[in-house]
Amino acid sequence: MIEIFNGALNEREIFARWDEIAAAQNCGALALFVGIVRSGEEGEALSFDIYEPLLKGWFKTWENKAQSHGATLLMAHSKGDVPAGKSSFIAGAISPHRRAALELLGEFVEDFKASAPIWKYDVKAGKRLYARSRSKAIAGAGILG
Repeated sequence: MIEIFNGALNEREIFARWDEIAAAQNCGALALFVGIVRSGEEGEALSFDIYEPLLKGWFKTWENKAQSHGATLLMAHSKGDVPAGKSSFIAGAISPHRRAALELLGEFVEDFKASAPIWKYDVKAGKRLYARSRSKAIAGAGILG
């Protein structure tokens, strides 16, 4: 399950919904990762653009991998501006046992950082500036792939 929200994420609402999914599946593990926007030199907020069709295709590959391990992956991400101190990314893995959830979640988050079609901008004095130095090219992107 993938969810896209405008602005900062409401962690409590998302956690409650995901907890209900874990209980309905009679699973013993719900592992979570929460990405929080840091304050600092980069600016007062981050802003995100998402190419949703490509993101959904990328996520489907991960859903299939999770299912092959008897697990479920969950993801929530922000689009638009997210102020410092607020959450922009939450990933979860549900499984009958902790090991599968923890291992899957770790692999998923690392691949997310490297491959998800989400572009990050620093917000400084109300202006969006592409965060080129902290961005990674998506594998296969560009004219020559």
